Amino acid sequence: MNLYDGAVAAQDEVLFEVVNCIGVVTLNRPRALNALSHGMIRAISAQMTAWATDDDVKAVLVEGAGDKAFCAGGDVRALYDSRLTGGTLHHEFFVDEYRLNYLTHRYPKPYLALLDGIVMGGGMGLSQGAALRLVTDKTRLAMPETGIGLFPDVGASWFMGRVAVTLSRYLGIAGVTIGAADALYAGLADLWLPGDAPTHVRERLWSLDWDAGNTADPLAQLRDALAPLGRTWAEDPPLARERVSVDRHFSAPDVAGIVASLAADADSAWARDTLMLLQSRSPLMMCVTDRQLALGRRLDLADCFRLELGLGYRAFEDGDFMEGVRALLVDKDKQPRWRPAALAQVTPARIEAFFTSPWASASHPLADLGKSADS
Repeated sequence: MNLYDGAVAAQDEVLFEVVNCIGVVTLNRPRALNALSHGMIRAISAQMTAWATDDDVKAVLVEGAGDKAFCAGGDVRALYDSRLTGGTLHHEFFVDEYRLNYLTHRYPKPYLALLDGIVMGGGMGLSQGAALRLVTDKTRLAMPETGIGLFPDVGASWFMGRVAVTLSRYLGIAGVTIGAADALYAGLADLWLPGDAPTHVRERLWSLDWDAGNTADPLAQLRDALAPLGRTWAEDPPLARERVSVDRHFSAPDVAGIVASLAADADSAWARDTLMLLQSRSPLMMCVTDRQLALGRRLDLADCFRLELGLGYRAFEDGDFMEGVRALLVDKDKQPRWRPAALAQVTPARIEAFFTSPWASASHPLADLGKSADS
């Protein structure tokens, strides 16, 4: 049953079913790589809220339709159009998305995410709060927002803040894409399902005998059922091989220092490739991201979401997001005109402006976020 009162718009984009006491959320926009629309976000929130108090539902699984993606992110083209036409969707979308993401992090029942295929942006937000994050041989995971003039959002301040500092800066500022082995290595996944194991997940879950196990700990039952399909470690992940270089360059005090360090390492193909990648990113948003990730390590979950909501507002009003989307998704000339165009032109005052909340504390859209969960 779909409980979202605007479900007509989203009823084909996200599907719900309950099988063997497991609520299943299927993102159903395979041609759009299961990108999240506003309607999908609201529908998922409503259904998961209902399942949270439904005694017939013991756990929730989220997956993506098709064979290419779990979720490639949010529908940023719709957000671009909203801002361009003076609409409100781009603000409403982020508020509702953050509420959903917070719900997944604080969900009272085991929440599982099957991350088969592309997992980026909003897909990371929908999955990183899961108690079991299942990756596959096809998983391609990234937070590439600096490439479209944004920052790693959807709770990245929190989940990237739990990754080793240099790896977090590398993944967040450069926005590189990693596979299953690196996801395990970085702590962004829990179980790697190799080969055809992902096709057996539903079979295991649908045949799970809840009465035979410890019904007081359904998460333990789920882990026991799925663990034989995969592994929790990776042998020789690429990030481990690159770790010395990552630590060397991404331990610099700021983004300008990272770029200078990479430029000085001319004999390293990895350094040259990474430098070229950074040179394609928004200088302003790389600096904003660096500070965001540092702050996230000192904030609780709800405050990370509040921080990002303010950053998102600034990104639309005084950032590079609109230009990044224009260049990469609208006109597709792949020649964004970042403002400013160079790191040397990014002033401390410009960065600081992003971290000044656009709302008075009493009227902050997420001022009450987490009170019921954390009180």
